[in-house]
Amino acid sequence: MPVDPMLQPLVAGFAVEAQEVIQKVTMDLLELEREGLENDALARIYTRLGRHLHTLKGSASSLGLQDLGDIAHKLEDALAPLKAHTQKMPRPVVDVLLHGLDLFMLRAQAHADGRGDDLPNPAAALAQLVAAAPPPEEAAVLPGGAFAQPPPAAQPAVAGAPAELSASLEPAGESADAGWRVSAGQVTSLMREVERLREVRLRVEERSRELERVSALLAKQGLLAETAEARTLLSGTGRSLRTDGEETSDIVDALEDGLKAITTRPTRTILDPLQRMVRDLSRQLGKEARLSVVGAEVSLDRRLLEKLQGALVHILRNAVDHGLEMPAEREKAGKHHEGALTLRVEQQGNLLYLEASDDGRGIDLTQVRKVAEKRGLVTAEEAARLNDNQVRELIFREGFSTRSDVTDTSGRGVGLDAVRATVESLQGRIEVSSTRGQGTRFVLTLPVDLGSSPVLMVRALEQFVGLPMLAVESTQLARPDMLRVGKRRTHLEHQGQLLPVVDLGARLGLRASSPPAEGQPLLIVQSGGKRVALGVDAVVGDRDLVIRPLPSEVREVAAWQGAATLSRGELLLILRPDWVVSDSEKVTVSAGSRRALVVDDSLTARALHRAMLEAGGFQVHLAASGARALERLQADTYDVVICDLDMEEMDGIELIARLRERKDTRTLPVILVSAHDSAVARERGLSSGADGFLSKRECAAGRLLAEVLDVMSRRGSRA
Repeated sequence: MPVDPMLQPLVAGFAVEAQEVIQKVTMDLLELEREGLENDALARIYTRLGRHLHTLKGSASSLGLQDLGDIAHKLEDALAPLKAHTQKMPRPVVDVLLHGLDLFMLRAQAHADGRGDDLPNPAAALAQLVAAAPPPEEAAVLPGGAFAQPPPAAQPAVAGAPAELSASLEPAGESADAGWRVSAGQVTSLMREVERLREVRLRVEERSRELERVSALLAKQGLLAETAEARTLLSGTGRSLRTDGEETSDIVDALEDGLKAITTRPTRTILDPLQRMVRDLSRQLGKEARLSVVGAEVSLDRRLLEKLQGALVHILRNAVDHGLEMPAEREKAGKHHEGALTLRVEQQGNLLYLEASDDGRGIDLTQVRKVAEKRGLVTAEEAARLNDNQVRELIFREGFSTRSDVTDTSGRGVGLDAVRATVESLQGRIEVSSTRGQGTRFVLTLPVDLGSSPVLMVRALEQFVGLPMLAVESTQLARPDMLRVGKRRTHLEHQGQLLPVVDLGARLGLRASSPPAEGQPLLIVQSGGKRVALGVDAVVGDRDLVIRPLPSEVREVAAWQGAATLSRGELLLILRPDWVVSDSEKVTVSAGSRRALVVDDSLTARALHRAMLEAGGFQVHLAASGARALERLQADTYDVVICDLDMEEMDGIELIARLRERKDTRTLPVILVSAHDSAVARERGLSSGADGFLSKRECAAGRLLAEVLDVMSRRGSRA
């Protein structure tokens, strides 16, 4: 029966509402078929299910959608015999109900799109539902394994459902939006203007502080009477500026919150449907699996979520198909018969971490090597030279699959390579770790560029850096009675735990590590379940800053997640919390390894040079000026020095002259680096006694390590 045209807008709204209700019903059904629920919890879920189905039936009937009302009524009939019994729902009943919900949503979306007249009569589908549902007198006592196979009507949607059904399960809110339509570019442009307004607010705050300093200076002059009027005027202007700054801050926050509400949605909108996918795929493969989601309340850009959904589907399908063992195999290995899958979402500053893990069999590195050779991805000689991490990376190669036959779920060599391509297209990266017999973990790290983030600004020596406030649990001052100083590391006693103490200055390579002094600030930093006490020289304060990704040339430097602009235009680099809490002692350097000293007044340049040299096996120390470099050279010996040509106070040429005057550093190889890539700059640098010269563009292109090795070789031959 066609829908009354006057009711069509209401039908579109009903489809959106039904999508939300059906998602809640689906989550309840998945919960009901699991073990371990208390009787009270079971009763509450059964009651909630009945209420939701009754709501769907009533709403559909009131709009004249009798076919939908009939489907909801049949679902109520299938549920009714179980309401009075405190037991988990038999899986065959769950299959029937889920299939009925799919049928309901498919037809509801068709009605919303004005295609209701083209739908086939639902009588046949309803008859199939009735036939598949256990009779009322049996359903109440039906054991979970009553059917050897799920009924035909309840085959998993992921394994071959019609394309239109899969499409119907996508969020329908966009199509039913009757409001204004704007392009993504317009929203992004508006966000940029809000960011400019935030920067103006920061400048207003800075001007207010400058006025306070001027007033304080006048008071110190001793001319209190002569400056009274000026100081009063300055004080009033300062108060007005503070008020204006606070109001501006409120406006910026409101604008930013409004834009985020328009452009973002909770990650649960793509994560909750994955529960159904995991359940159905497990049933299809004869396995048992449970997906747990942590952090589903985090809100992200809608476009980012849409792009990530396919990647997460690939990872989870791969985990169920390849990672998890059959129930009998799991029990034989001492595991629970039900496999555990976990998705964890965490945002720190402008970085998003998505972690997908399973407790399955892990990655068989021997098999991966053999398959990669067989499929021609690597030669036997190349495979033999690969370390374990490099072997694990092979699973991301195009065409890689351990399946010898093609199934509905795998075997075509398309999957994880597509995941990596998606992540890299979003300027992110994906890493995999695995332990044989214990499971596999994928970590996706992605930049999110929407709005400002609270940042804690700290200082190590003369360098200022930022830390996302979300990663900082607390701050405190070091006291001797709280510290446990060992031969290799120091620990802080904190809330009944011993946390490793990390010296930020040493972690950045600015100085040798030492236990914190009494009264030194310690930040409790957490990331990915790890916590450390980070020792800094000073805590400057918190700021609301827009964190931008670093340029592509330095994006892979592990320590930094981005940079922000301060009120006076200064650049503040933002640390990655996962790098801060990572165990730096695991990065071991052999006793005979080569040592390099990097001298540059740019923190970004130092970080880039350090990353490249450490990748080549060097132990790297850093100095922010020529004077500090000379201090380093008096205390340590190095195999090579990489120095910026143009620095304040003492430039690279003067530093070379000082080195050549000293007997112990006269033949020390020195490479000059300059932002100027001109013949004049190159000639000026080489004529000063430098052994090599590189532009910073050449360094960013990866030339530094090769030049260092070449210079050391030539110096060695001359010696």
